[in-house]
Amino acid sequence: MQRIPVIGVPLDHNSSYLRGPARGPFALVEALHCGSANLWTETGFDLEPVLDHRGTLDLGGPDAAFGVIEEAAAKIGASSRPIFLGGDHSVTYPLVRGLKRAVGDFAILHFDAHPDCYHEFEGNPHSHACPFARIMEEGLCSRLVSVGIRTAHGHQREQREKFGIQWLEMRDRAHWPALSFDLPVYVSVDLDALDPAFAPGVSHLEPGGMSTRGLLDVLQAVDAPIIGADIVELNPDRDLNGVTAMAGAKILREIAGMMLSA
Repeated sequence: MQRIPVIGVPLDHNSSYLRGPARGPFALVEALHCGSANLWTETGFDLEPVLDHRGTLDLGGPDAAFGVIEEAAAKIGASSRPIFLGGDHSVTYPLVRGLKRAVGDFAILHFDAHPDCYHEFEGNPHSHACPFARIMEEGLCSRLVSVGIRTAHGHQREQREKFGIQWLEMRDRAHWPALSFDLPVYVSVDLDALDPAFAPGVSHLEPGGMSTRGLLDVLQAVDAPIIGADIVELNPDRDLNGVTAMAGAKILREIAGMMLSA
């Protein structure tokens, strides 16, 4: 059975509101191994012999961080299907750059309250509000589907049209189409895709979001191999009784289960 590397990316200097997500990887791993749960997936896999914990990346400071992340993703992604733990959402851009070098074309399935496709935000083109603008500008994915959107600036709506991004907005939840992919898929999960009732431990609380079950239903319906993933924006400083960390750990398990199912 394939081994699945789990790597922390403790970066949050591109957060626009609060610091804290740099400690997210540690909280996610702690929750994953919490004695209140186990490492079996809903798809019937025991992850105990499968997960390959590789600690956190040494990012070497803000100026070097993106280069370190990209190189790590390229190296690890060439021989395995990694799951990266953020960190703020800005890390997705260098992760995708690295995986593009390693595996070629893929689609991205993105869960989020926000589109994260600003051209720049507060003067920072690498803000956690911008990763998908950089990804689409560079042609790093063949298709981007953003699920759970419920707050979008007019500029981001223009960006959606410019880049051909598909949004599944929460206001249209009753009419979402079934998704089908003709390429392998990279999954990026911003935990604020979940409603604050399910995930209070994020920096940007946006009511009206997905349930944990709803997110898992979309994930488990993916009909193509999952070649990598990230789970980002857990802010342990805001979490209540580890609820968000446990939701993130559940999502991690089920992403791993889908990787093993393919």
